[in-house]
Amino acid sequence: MNVVDNLAARALELAKAELGPSAEIEVLAERERAALTRFANSYIHQNVADESARVTLRVHHDGRTAAANTSRVDDGGLRALATRVAAAARLLPADRLWPGLAPPASATGHGPVDQATAEATPAERAERVKAFVTAADGLAAAGYCGTTHVESAFANSAGHHLAGAYTEAAFDGVARATAGSTPADGVSRFASSRIGDIDGAALGTRAAAKARAGGRPIELPPGRYEVVLEPTAVADILDNLAGFGFNGRAFAQHQSFVEPGTQQFDEAVTITDEPLGATLPFDLEGTPRDTLVLVENGRTAAVSHDRTSAAEVGAASTGHAGPVSRSWGPIASNVRLAPAPAGGTTDPTGDDGPDGAAPTAASARALVRGMRRGLLITDFWYTRVLDQKSLVITGLTRNGVWLVEDGEVTAAVSNMRFTQSYPQALGPGAVLGIGAEAVALPDRWSGVRYTAPALHLRSWNLTGNASG
Repeated sequence: MNVVDNLAARALELAKAELGPSAEIEVLAERERAALTRFANSYIHQNVADESARVTLRVHHDGRTAAANTSRVDDGGLRALATRVAAAARLLPADRLWPGLAPPASATGHGPVDQATAEATPAERAERVKAFVTAADGLAAAGYCGTTHVESAFANSAGHHLAGAYTEAAFDGVARATAGSTPADGVSRFASSRIGDIDGAALGTRAAAKARAGGRPIELPPGRYEVVLEPTAVADILDNLAGFGFNGRAFAQHQSFVEPGTQQFDEAVTITDEPLGATLPFDLEGTPRDTLVLVENGRTAAVSHDRTSAAEVGAASTGHAGPVSRSWGPIASNVRLAPAPAGGTTDPTGDDGPDGAAPTAASARALVRGMRRGLLITDFWYTRVLDQKSLVITGLTRNGVWLVEDGEVTAAVSNMRFTQSYPQALGPGAVLGIGAEAVALPDRWSGVRYTAPALHLRSWNLTGNASG
């Protein structure tokens, strides 16, 4: 047994001693090493690193459920955790949705672990930052390069035990051009299980080229526009589909648009969750994870479940239990929109678009050339749900918008607000093309990762411009 295995076993035994044989007990022990190199104004201003251990304990006793965690992982801390959880369980109302403990099962795979990423030094992250700043060639640059190594072990009082680990390296960088009256930003993002896959120079070159191409934007009237969305914008679509649509709790409570077995998307759309490419091979309840097909050739196939939401609808858990899955709902962990069949490679950098005017990911380049008149959009941000059932979202464009006419980029465009149903935008007949390369991207805020190509959509509802 390694350190986290021993920690999970010890926490389980101490909890059993505190709570007695009638209690149902789950333990998740984690050790995480996370490091981050931040830069702004083209200088590194912060190197931070943290190594922590944590134990999460959940018990179901006398019909009541309580959970808590602690970073005190000596025997005294673990006993105190068990005492605290037992006291909380006595005070809580009956848990009528308790699904029981996960039975013993073997994980079907393992997360990606790269030793170089687990042991990455500040100097190795700084090398990539330096390459990004140098490639920005005088533009102000800001962002981060981070590395993470997580080891985890699960155990429950039903005799179930699993262990796993994963690594992740992520880069998010912005270059800003200030020539002209309005500053223009260009962004590059990339994630991998291997720090060796991060090419700071290529990412910086693309971010700078986008920033320079974004100067002197014109203003367009609101309306419905044909669009090509870069992978960074597609990530927001996947994020909201996963969080509010393919969410087992929302589905069980009839708050989701999802209708399994129905052709709700264009036949070009296939969306999967690929947890073994980005995270642990099991969830917080000890359910093994594997590929989950959410949409196949436009037909909605499944939603993500923990044991509670699965029990509500008579299904099986898909391995998506998390710290807030019983209150917020179980969410997919590494959402992937399949690229066009001819693709299959990952291009983290892209290069110049038509005439070098507005660089696009390679995944978007051919799609731009096929557009008669529309917009090339880099990124969405500040997106908020207006209606969950139909998943109408409002938000803003960011980090570069361009007008495309007859396959040529003709002008930068000022940022615009949109109000759009995401499922409708990807509905039958609405997808005009999907890029051939998928880009792996870091999580945005929810801990979910994304792998996305560019998308060419028939219609996107832009509802406001820079004037309001």
